[in-house]
Amino acid sequence: MSKDHSMRFETKLLHNNQKYDPETGAVSVPIQHASTFHQKDIDTFGKYDYSRSLNPTREALEEVISELEEGTKGFAFSSGMAAISTAFLLLSKGDHVVITEDVYGGTFRMVTEVLTRFGIEHTFVDMTNLEEVKNAIRPSTKVFYVETPSNPLLKVTDIRAISSLAKEHGALTFVDNTFLTPALQKPLALGADIVLHSATKFLSGHSDVVAGLAVVKDLDLAGRLAFLQNSFGAVLGVQDAWLVLRGIKTLHVRLEQSVKSAEKIASFLEEHPSIKNVHYPGLKEHPGYELQKKQANNAGAVLSFELEDEQALRTFVGNVQIPVFAVSLGAVESILSYPAKMSHAAMPAAEREQRGITPSLLRLSVGLENADDIIEDFKTALTATEQTKQTILQRG
Repeated sequence: MSKDHSMRFETKLLHNNQKYDPETGAVSVPIQHASTFHQKDIDTFGKYDYSRSLNPTREALEEVISELEEGTKGFAFSSGMAAISTAFLLLSKGDHVVITEDVYGGTFRMVTEVLTRFGIEHTFVDMTNLEEVKNAIRPSTKVFYVETPSNPLLKVTDIRAISSLAKEHGALTFVDNTFLTPALQKPLALGADIVLHSATKFLSGHSDVVAGLAVVKDLDLAGRLAFLQNSFGAVLGVQDAWLVLRGIKTLHVRLEQSVKSAEKIASFLEEHPSIKNVHYPGLKEHPGYELQKKQANNAGAVLSFELEDEQALRTFVGNVQIPVFAVSLGAVESILSYPAKMSHAAMPAAEREQRGITPSLLRLSVGLENADDIIEDFKTALTATEQTKQTILQRG
């Protein structure tokens, strides 16, 4: 089936080049387990020779994500961190990275403890402050690394402005688009060079696969990243590629429901007296509210919030019933996470505190449950925190 760019996004999720198998008419992409492929003779090799280099099932996923992100070439990796790490291999000794300060903990670990060993330097900045970004630029700056909304404080960075700044200095812009996916935000269309995903999250959406994706806009850059994907070899297995393809088919309807619920839950938390802060760019009070509306369809299905202190958080988590308390996000079930000891455990405590990732901060990825059930659950847990507080005060 030829690409039809007049189709709307939710239609493209189903009607793309992988709509059916041209050989059999099967409406599910075949899973090709072969690790190697027979070649006809010594001079004529076929399209596929060894599955690390190219596999039909992985290629199907790579084509789909490339089309959805409006890029030229997609790449599927064994995890989100494999995608991020392989993209960083575009750098060389002496290069410098300007990076979002409250970046995902795994990315923080890669930049601070691995890249530094190879002589690649970095500067963490508040990327919502363009002057701070400009002040961090060096002659050796080769990459601007953006997460927007950021993890876990949901700060919103101006992708177009950062990409423009990067181009002025001959640098690349990487954007982690895990929280929003191409359903809600398209960084390449805003000027970014590489968009990255933990496809473990919303793209696959069912807490049953670990995968990473990258998409590039420039063909020359695509060739360089393809070389690194093949050389480093952290490619996605075919079973997992198939699971991500299946998950993508329902991306629009899953996000539509989850975002609607997230907006309702964020509004509830914002009004509750036991909650100190709610970080969600769908709230008008959020400093990134207007920018988020400008560069994305909506604010997504992830939010974070702060309770009064760590004791209140412990009581709250102990009394919540509906969300699973776990690492990760972007699933059909709501997931409540504790960044200080989960997603950002790799970040030293002093660094976390400096960024506002406090011991009383929780992150919520909203799933497909009825939002009112989650709100009732939270009300009960928050009542328990208040009762525990009063008991402690009376004993005091």
